Amino acid sequence: MHSSRSGSGRNGSDVLVIGGGIIGLVTAWRAARRGLRTALADPEPGGGAAQVAAGMLAAVTELHYGEETLLGLNVASAERYPQFAAELAEASGGMDLGYRSCGTLAVALDADDRLHLRELHALQRRCGLESEWLTGRECRRLEPMLAPGVRGGLRVDGDHQVDPRRLAAALLAACERAGVAVHRTRAERLLTTADRAVGAALEDGTQLRADQVVLAAGSLSGRLAGVPPEVAVPVRPVKGQVLRLAVPAAYGPFLSRTVRAVVRGSHVYLVPRENGELVVGATSEELGWDTTVTAGGVYELLRDAHELVPGITELPLVETRAGLRPGSPDNAPLLGPTELPGLHLATGHYRNGVLLTPLTGDVMGELLATGVVPEIARPFSPRRFSTTRQESFV
Repeated sequence: MHSSRSGSGRNGSDVLVIGGGIIGLVTAWRAARRGLRTALADPEPGGGAAQVAAGMLAAVTELHYGEETLLGLNVASAERYPQFAAELAEASGGMDLGYRSCGTLAVALDADDRLHLRELHALQRRCGLESEWLTGRECRRLEPMLAPGVRGGLRVDGDHQVDPRRLAAALLAACERAGVAVHRTRAERLLTTADRAVGAALEDGTQLRADQVVLAAGSLSGRLAGVPPEVAVPVRPVKGQVLRLAVPAAYGPFLSRTVRAVVRGSHVYLVPRENGELVVGATSEELGWDTTVTAGGVYELLRDAHELVPGITELPLVETRAGLRPGSPDNAPLLGPTELPGLHLATGHYRNGVLLTPLTGDVMGELLATGVVPEIARPFSPRRFSTTRQESFV
């Protein structure tokens, strides 16, 4: 339960969220909507990985072996998206999120890929997910720009998309309209007293006190000073390079839905936006904090995308970006209380931050207002990586 015990000071609040990416923003918005006095600290709120992400809401086509528990979380969040998008559009004063229920087509370019997709289709069916197997000809009928060599594909009408940059901007507007106190500076150190988190010291010297602190700083979550070693956050940066191309109006419709494939073992996707933008991604590189856009990364993305949709090389290349996804040891998020009273985590979303935004907001809002972690999020407790409490979570 929340109280005003430590939050009653001069700079006090019920909740302090450290990190203003989409996960931090949705947490702050949901907390404020529940009547909690909420503050957020981030030098560039609305920035972070969302500025690079493609925004595929691909609970079905993103399914990986061994991630069936995570699948339940992803599907539940995907189901909440239409209502969430409508609510956020209203709460932000009518901002457009670029939400499209256009579906996804995952295609195979050779026999090996076709076999892999067939196995994925079987796994999807076992998990109760809806996807339809198409021949190569049926794929090209849906998307005439596809290469003639496409050997087959999976049509998933339930996998949608949103524009993460617009999503972040709308969440920031909704936070400000809900009364969240946004501090545009970096949180430098967690403040603790008597083995409890009580706020954070900011880079400008300000000390923000709060009854509950949520660390939601994406790949940077493990770098906050003052976090005790026993609650160290096991999140690492995973680099992703993404390209943005423009489809000139004269071209007419280039792609009508998200198209993705595995080309030479690398995942590539093309996400068409209603505004004529085409997002191509994404590399996955374990290179620490490096965010250099490399010639090799751009070349590989264009090469693989060209094999899928040959006409792509005619399009203007308007942006290249690299960002850092927050990866956890099991590639699943860390949601909920830590061993340190008063400190919660909402990080480690890896590939699924945009997809899991609605559900993360609901889970953290419930936890902050009532002290209870909703059942769906319990397998994703940060304590699953804790050495002291491991036996409780086997």
